Amino acid sequence: MSLFSRRIFCFGLFAALPACGFTPVYGPGGAGSALQNAVLVDTPITREDYLLTRELETRLGRANPGRYGLSYSITVGSESVAISKDNVTARYNLLGNATFALRDLDTLAVITSGKASNFTGYSASGSTVATQAAERDARERLMIILANQIITQLVVATPASGL
Repeated sequence: MSLFSRRIFCFGLFAALPACGFTPVYGPGGAGSALQNAVLVDTPITREDYLLTRELETRLGRANPGRYGLSYSITVGSESVAISKDNVTARYNLLGNATFALRDLDTLAVITSGKASNFTGYSASGSTVATQAAERDARERLMIILANQIITQLVVATPASGL
C-alpha cells in the first residue's frame, strides 16, 4: 500500500468516526466532562481511603457541593508469593478490591455501581524499614490503580450528555 493510499484510508477512517456516534470522552459534552467537579467522594477514614479519595479527586476534581455522591468500600489482603528455602518470605502481593456506587444526591438513586480489583507486589528482602517503605508504596500504587479502574467504569456508564 503506498503512502498516499494509507493517508486517504486513515483520513476516511477518522472522518467516519463522528458518523458512527463516536465522541471523545473528555471532549466538549463528553461523558468525562459530565463528571468533572460534580462527584462528591465519601470522606476517607483509613489511609487507603485517603489515597483512593485523593486520586479520585485529582482526576475528577473536588466537588463542593456535588451533583453526585460516590461511596466505596475497600478491602486489601496480602499473600506471600516468594518463599526462600529457609522458609522466609521475600516477596508479597497486595490484593485490593473496591466496590463503589454513584448516586444522584437529589434523589439518592443509585446511578451505577461496580467493582474494581487488582494487585501490586513488593519485596521483603531488605531491612525492616525498607520492607515497610516498600509496602506503603505498594499500597499507594494499588489505590491509584483501583481509582483509575473506578473512573473508567464511571465514564463508560455515563452518557455523553450527562447522567
